[in-house]
Amino acid sequence: MTKRRKLSDQFKAKVALEALRGNRTIQEIAAKHRVHPNQVSTWNKQTVGGLSGVFSGGAGKQGLSESEIKDLHAKIGRLALLGV
Repeated sequence: MTKRRKLSDQFKAKVALEALRGNRTIQEIAAKHRVHPNQVSTWNKQTVGGLSGVFSGGAGKQGLSESEIKDLHAKIGRLALLGV
């Protein structure tokens, strides 16, 4: 039985960018990178859907709320007291 491959975000971005260019068909790109054509289409749609976020000014944010940040700081403090 074969194990699933874990593909990096950089690999997915590269494949999606190649699909966006439109120089090759989805099937050709999938065969070249040894992935299923449906996966290439999914990555392509995710890329197009996420492009608006690049220009919205939220690209530099980490995505954590202030309460989450406070919780993480408290956890760091507890770990520091334990000497971990």
